[in-house]
Amino acid sequence: MTCMFVDSHAHLEGRKYDADRADVFARAREAGVAAILAIGNGEGPRDVDCAIQLAEQHDNVWATLGVHPHEASLVTEPDYARMTELARHPQILAWGEIGLDYHYDHSPRDVQQQVFIRQLQLARSVKLPVVLHIRPSDNSENAWDDCFRILADHWDDSGLGGILHCFTGTVEHARKGLDIGFIVSFAGNVTYPKAQNIRDAARFVPADRMLIETDCPYLAPIPHRGKRNEPAFVQHTAQAIADLRGTAVEQIGQQTSDNFNRFFALYERHK
Repeated sequence: MTCMFVDSHAHLEGRKYDADRADVFARAREAGVAAILAIGNGEGPRDVDCAIQLAEQHDNVWATLGVHPHEASLVTEPDYARMTELARHPQILAWGEIGLDYHYDHSPRDVQQQVFIRQLQLARSVKLPVVLHIRPSDNSENAWDDCFRILADHWDDSGLGGILHCFTGTVEHARKGLDIGFIVSFAGNVTYPKAQNIRDAARFVPADRMLIETDCPYLAPIPHRGKRNEPAFVQHTAQAIADLRGTAVEQIGQQTSDNFNRFFALYERHK
């Protein structure tokens, strides 16, 4: 069986790739990466078209757009209007990554919540699923609690679902996400020695509700930990999950690729 993968979350627009971006895409193809979801956060609200620009240049790249919780305090009304217009671009598959980050608190938490809610409302208006970034503070799970509360109030009944990106929660958090129609995505940190909670979740999540990603340039998996990450390395995450679940890496690659195509209805788009 030929090994094929989808990197469901990659930040490829940044300066870290300026010197060799074409080579990065070439290595991804050589590693069997059939598609990449480029994330449209950039460096803030004025840069949310960055993934669209990549998708227009590569036939195997799709895009998202949205304001990351780090930059929530920078968003303005004109930014919301521009994102709503850009969201209708044919290469856009989802709104994100959006959510809550109580670890760094680059934006005040109340502002993060307000911007999260507003973007959920806009995603609903254009009928896009969402890609969520949820990171609690070191001594509290309150980001998860706030996330599920906000989703219950503003999203669950939309039927659009979304992705719990770079999942770092517990099995119970994964269960709650699955119950409201989300799919769970695992990144290279599933290979890190101290990430037992992520490995537990990777065993728990049903095979047909799972994605793999790099979150590059961050979180390079072992054996590349500490280096700049890139889509070609998603194969190591797939191998780690295959080992955890007692199956072949080809099966993880195929299943997660099928999940990606089905979740975003890409089979219908390609007919």
